[in-house]
Amino acid sequence: MEGKTPSGAGGLGTQCVESKGFPLYDRFPGLAALPRAVLGVYPSPVERVALPNGGALWLKRDDRNAPVAAGNKVRALEFLLGAVRPGDVVLAVGGEGSTHVYATAVHASRLGARTEVIRWAHAMHPVSLAVAQAIERGSAKTTSSRWAVVAIARAMAWRARASREPERHYVPPGGSSPAGILGHVGAGLELAAQITAGELPAPTHVVLPLGTGGTAAGLALGLGVAGVRTTVVAARVAPRLVANSYRVQSLIRQTRRLLRRRGRGGDALPAVPVVVDHSAYAGAYGRPSAAGAIAADRLSQAAGASGASPLLLDATYAAKAGAVALALAASRADGSDRRVLLWATFDGRPFAGNGGWTSERHASGR
Repeated sequence: MEGKTPSGAGGLGTQCVESKGFPLYDRFPGLAALPRAVLGVYPSPVERVALPNGGALWLKRDDRNAPVAAGNKVRALEFLLGAVRPGDVVLAVGGEGSTHVYATAVHASRLGARTEVIRWAHAMHPVSLAVAQAIERGSAKTTSSRWAVVAIARAMAWRARASREPERHYVPPGGSSPAGILGHVGAGLELAAQITAGELPAPTHVVLPLGTGGTAAGLALGLGVAGVRTTVVAARVAPRLVANSYRVQSLIRQTRRLLRRRGRGGDALPAVPVVVDHSAYAGAYGRPSAAGAIAADRLSQAAGASGASPLLLDATYAAKAGAVALALAASRADGSDRRVLLWATFDGRPFAGNGGWTSERHASGR
């Protein structure tokens, strides 16, 4: 194993141990030569949730894949922070209440690094406000802009300077670069192994939120390489400019090239279909939706009644994907047997006391 294990850096007192049989390395042995920081605990569990209408939905609990700041971003950060050393500086870029920026600051701290943040304003709700406050507490420097384009320009200038300084590390928005997407390819292979082991049936649909596209691209590749016949349904939560099918397919192609060049895993690297669902978008990034609020409540209650781990779906991302997943699970118009899996992407445990998880507060954004 070429990565390193954090051991309580930043005062968090957490430690991860490399999981045995890491599926990404099993399939692409050449990737073990890339620097990787072991931040998560794998495989993340899968759980079956019985729905009130008699159907069922499966959950992939990436919201439990790390001792702190769990979620889908952890998988990308393992590669994006792989070269980080104690005392280094990491730049995170994103929205004011970005869970990616939050996760980057937390995990960089575990590696002994400091995080500088460049972010932009967007619609907020109680949980994203709490995330924004956590970012301010956990970062060494925060620069805010009203407009995303200004923040991105500042980030590009920082990146240009950092290219000459090996102790400074740029992390792209959402972690959506080919290197980061390798972690999500591994997630797809991990789910395939759980299917083979009989932990769940092969899902007909894998539902997740679509922001910058890295998770959707990686899962599509990982599941395709593993031979799982399914469709990734990406619930759009950001403007079409960044969250669209073209971007996802471009990321798939870029990551496929990286796998062929460094992975030593052969050239046959198919991806499963990715369908972008636009119904979840609430008109602005970060803006809560009524459908997402209802879905968050129903799934939280169903998880509790099914004996699953407590499920908290945030209004920016996971609740909207939950609404799409529930609609798919309930639809039987074509007479098919749909087996829907919802990818839980955000660890809401640190923010459980901040409100914003109920229907009323989700819908109003108070």
